[in-house]
Amino acid sequence: MQAPQPAPPASSSLPARWAQSGRAFLVPLLAIFTALVISGLIIWLTTGDLMKVIGPEGAYAGLWRGAVGTPKNIANTLMTSTPYIFAGLAVALAFKCGLFNIGAEGQLSVGATATAFAGYTLPGLPFPLHLLVALGAGLGAGLLWGAIPGALKAYTGAHEVIITIMLNYIALGIVSYLLGGPLRDPTPGNVQARTPLIAPGADLPQLFVGTDWQMHLGVPLALVAAGLVYFFLARTTWGFEIKTVGANPHAARYAGMSVARNIVLAMSLSGMLAGAAGAFEVTGVTHRHELGFGSGYGFDSISVALLGRTNPFGVAAAAVLFGGLKAGATQMQFNT
Repeated sequence: MQAPQPAPPASSSLPARWAQSGRAFLVPLLAIFTALVISGLIIWLTTGDLMKVIGPEGAYAGLWRGAVGTPKNIANTLMTSTPYIFAGLAVALAFKCGLFNIGAEGQLSVGATATAFAGYTLPGLPFPLHLLVALGAGLGAGLLWGAIPGALKAYTGAHEVIITIMLNYIALGIVSYLLGGPLRDPTPGNVQARTPLIAPGADLPQLFVGTDWQMHLGVPLALVAAGLVYFFLARTTWGFEIKTVGANPHAARYAGMSVARNIVLAMSLSGMLAGAAGAFEVTGVTHRHELGFGSGYGFDSISVALLGRTNPFGVAAAAVLFGGLKAGATQMQFNT
């Protein structure tokens, strides 16, 4: 019998790893470039003026100025990116377990509602206890709403895509009822479906107050969350099991891992991150929850997760891109 050959030195695989990393980095860049080219062609064809695309007062100049043209616009872009980071991480974490969470929209809305409710019904709590309670309510509501499709997937085999889509409609219907009824702001003259303002003790602290860089504390906390999700997936036993179940559930089961438990865990944590997106937006930006709040964040988070290659740091970068696109859209439309 031929003796086994020794493994090649680790250094010989470095070029292959570099090439793989380069491709992983290049594909999102090509996707962004392609989108910019196609968008530019559409603007050119509809306006008949190429300068409306690339001119100093064109669409892309307006997009750039609106997103990062001034310190105030940069701060606005970062705050707009915050819910994208949390919701993108939610979808990415579920992907790691082989699950497609389309329910971030509903989980975000449920989390925002729970945060607003805890924020205005406990006015006697001091800061920061009130803030922690409000954030905890939002994260907990998102976790529970995410656990439902996880449990149904794990123990009945129901497809998570179908379940989360249906739960989106249920969540948005329940929230619509609550905002227009039991939780509606009773202020005289109010005709909108929204909650009362949360108490000052539940507001996120503001950073760089009085400067053009002013932003809420949720911005750095979102980046910290990306690091924590990366650490969880790369350095913990639970994270390893989630990735193993996502890669090959049969092998995971053979190795003694509980596939059902990890599916429920992944979907619960995914829902918690989506709930955090709503919680931080309520405590840092809107200070209440109203109908239509955050519309589209949950669905856009799928694109954010895919563009970031489901890597937590890639998701954060993609979320900043989406935040810049949203923040600069007004000036872009004005220019065209």
